[in-house]
Amino acid sequence: MGLLDILLGRSKPVAPDLDRLFALPSAAVTLEAATGFTPTGHGAVCFATVEGAAFEQTHREVRALLDADTDRTGPPVDLVRDDHGYSWLVSRRSPGELSLLVNDLHAVNSSMEVNGFGPQLLCSLAGFRATGPDDGRRLALVYLYKRGTFYPFAPLPGAGQRRDNALELQVRGALAGDLGIEQDLGRWFPVWGAPGL
Repeated sequence: MGLLDILLGRSKPVAPDLDRLFALPSAAVTLEAATGFTPTGHGAVCFATVEGAAFEQTHREVRALLDADTDRTGPPVDLVRDDHGYSWLVSRRSPGELSLLVNDLHAVNSSMEVNGFGPQLLCSLAGFRATGPDDGRRLALVYLYKRGTFYPFAPLPGAGQRRDNALELQVRGALAGDLGIEQDLGRWFPVWGAPGL
């Protein structure tokens, strides 16, 4: 960044640091102690929809990479398109395999980046649920690819698109020392109906 950029108030964009995803397993321990939420084993990577042979080849490479994991049960990665036109690569593991899920998310992001689809990457998320027997509350820790930060997203159970803002702020406070939390609350975008949540 040069002197002219400083004088004109331009800031250098934050470079994505996919290794920050590896902080999720330790943050999950803190999250469970502070709020009682535990991993679901589901996660997803969201990106702007891409058509064409190059993307199909990348998708096949990601599937082949994750298929190599012989301990996995079920499909390694599902490609889902949402109602807003975004695509999601969804990975499912057992709830106790958050580290392996994070490896999957990192591999998907890295493969997309290496194959030239980095600008289309939007976010990654890992799903959590409340541990109470009748508690249907869900939570996602969302990694913003272009900002290199995390934020919590907590939809309220039931009909409608409402968020549990109090829980999101509680999670922000609990995980401030574990994850780089996005400080601009305006960037805590809702991910309604996100696969992997």
